Amino acid sequence: MRASIKGTGSYLPPRVLTNADLEKMVDTSDEWIVARTGIKERHIVDEDTASSDLAVEASKKAIEDAGISPEDIDCIIVATISPDTLFPSNGCRLQYRLGCRQIMSFDISVGCTGFIYGLELAKTLIQSGKYKNILVVATEVLSKITDWEDRSTCVLFGDGAGAAIVAPAENDDYGILSTFTAADGSLGHLLELPAGGSRIPASHQSVSNRLHYLKMKGNEVFKSAVLSMEKSANKVLERAGMTTDEVDWLITHQANLRIIELLGRRLKMPKEKVIVTVDKFGNTSASTIPIALDNAAREGKFKQGNIVLLAAFGAGFTWGGILIRWEKE
Repeated sequence: MRASIKGTGSYLPPRVLTNADLEKMVDTSDEWIVARTGIKERHIVDEDTASSDLAVEASKKAIEDAGISPEDIDCIIVATISPDTLFPSNGCRLQYRLGCRQIMSFDISVGCTGFIYGLELAKTLIQSGKYKNILVVATEVLSKITDWEDRSTCVLFGDGAGAAIVAPAENDDYGILSTFTAADGSLGHLLELPAGGSRIPASHQSVSNRLHYLKMKGNEVFKSAVLSMEKSANKVLERAGMTTDEVDWLITHQANLRIIELLGRRLKMPKEKVIVTVDKFGNTSASTIPIALDNAAREGKFKQGNIVLLAAFGAGFTWGGILIRWEKE
């Protein structure tokens, strides 16, 4: 039994933070940001909005797009590194707020690779024969864990959510053809949120030392990101017995335009086949791929039978890829 994406949805908060706005906040410039990241603007939540709020809106759109109801959902998987609370999970919040049955609902925390991991889990659950409709959501409010005094990181991130309904394919010609996921915890220190867990619980000192904001060593992350996503892409192509010449669309984690373009060149993918949203939305961590996927689908870029290659890299370090033959007309 092959699993397939039956519907997609995404949601971006209304407020847009431009590079010109950032020029007033930190020592930076539009020219500097665009040259190094390709980002021109990003969406930011207001003070009262949490990541589950974005997830609800994206999920509603995916459910509608799939032509099902919340009662049809058998499982909810939420990928996030910015949940409303450490517990209860955003998955449980979403189950209640969407009006789903009392189904298995949980979060996974694998950074920017979250949607890939979520699809891998959903595929396996579908193939078990016990589940028919699985909601996979990636939702992030990175603005609330970003240090807005650190110009090296604050220019990168935005908020948003993307979702997909995964269900059995109509036939085995369509759906998820192959997957690959991996992790290397020895590199975790290069991208982390130091405080707030049991290692460094919240205290006056941890707040004063700004340890509740994400920390990243950009150059090291850049190198690992490109190599790991290239490996993931080649691995899923190999497992499916295909080459990049057969790929119609490439969607990578939208961290940085230079990373996306370099990966495209290394995979020998023409620019017109590489989907880019980082300029408009910034890096929304686990949400970048499902947001880009939904935007492309709603713009009519995907045709039934198209081969879509997804590749991501994230904190942990984690990485992975998914190869899909698009089913939805």
